[in-house]
Amino acid sequence: MDTDKAPDKPIVIGISHGDVNGISYEVIIKALTDARILDLFTPVVYGSSKVASYYKKTLGVHDFNFHVIRSVDQALPGKANLVNIFSDEIKIELGQNTTIAGRAALQSLETATDDLAKGHIDALVTAPINKQNIQSSAFDFPGHTEYLTRKFGAEESLMLMVSNSTRIGVVTGHIPLREVPGKITKEEIMKKVRIMKHSLQQDFGIRKPRIAILGLNPHAGDKGVIGLEEQEVIIPAIREAFDNGTLVFGPYPADGFFGSSAFNHFDGILTMYHDQGLIPFKTLAFKSGVNFTAGLPVVRTSPAHGTAFDIAGKNMANADAFREAIYMAIDVVKNRKMNEALLENPLDVRTSDEESNNE
Repeated sequence: MDTDKAPDKPIVIGISHGDVNGISYEVIIKALTDARILDLFTPVVYGSSKVASYYKKTLGVHDFNFHVIRSVDQALPGKANLVNIFSDEIKIELGQNTTIAGRAALQSLETATDDLAKGHIDALVTAPINKQNIQSSAFDFPGHTEYLTRKFGAEESLMLMVSNSTRIGVVTGHIPLREVPGKITKEEIMKKVRIMKHSLQQDFGIRKPRIAILGLNPHAGDKGVIGLEEQEVIIPAIREAFDNGTLVFGPYPADGFFGSSAFNHFDGILTMYHDQGLIPFKTLAFKSGVNFTAGLPVVRTSPAHGTAFDIAGKNMANADAFREAIYMAIDVVKNRKMNEALLENPLDVRTSDEESNNE
């Protein structure tokens, strides 16, 4: 496969197969069974043909087949390609947390990211992993975001949850709640603001994004009555970012901010910790939300849901979020190519209002 693709050649999206005991193969198969989606990109799943066959049989899918290949250079446009990277049997235990499933998830992820690093694929969509069974000397991370940040040598990244109506990032990600206050610093907030602003411009084509910052404490501290982080850390960060030309506002109390639909007036929202951002996000967009890793030199998306062991193999999984993760990967690849040039001439990039009208 020619990695220096001509403009008329389809985008190639790699897909890591995640935990084989969860719903990954179900949502992958369901997302790719509509042949029309293959007009938009060339999928390359890094997985097992035997596991895929097992799930096709379990789901009763008879009119869909993977094009099984040995390496990405054999992928064909218009086909659902599967790089068969496993010679050994992988025992499927639906809904169970097993060591072999963790090893298979890691091998798929490593092979896919290697091809991404080499430019053989244009973007990566990661199916959900089990964060416990994938742990090893090669994967000592709390999730995909941290692994990919290290893998691609990024100084910082930002977990950005994206739906049609909102984009929510977190200052602190997969860490225990008791450690959050100590990680909230002016410098860290400003780093995340810079990543979010750049991503909104580069990846989403918004020329002057408006960013909301939430407080850490209830009622955003009530001017120091309920905690001092807002007064001592968050407000100074907001002021400096604003003085440096970023349209950033806050801090807003999280409950009222989402309860009043104020989030609709911003292009991006920066929350202080994982659940502060992800609980409202998943309430709003659980079936269609996408996890995007902003700040990387490569494009990676994932459905916002997890392995869903409780419904594995029951043909109950909704593939909308996985399909949206694919669409978003395609859009970001295209936007990055376009905005590399356009960001040198900001007037050619859409304004916040124009962006919202196109969503």
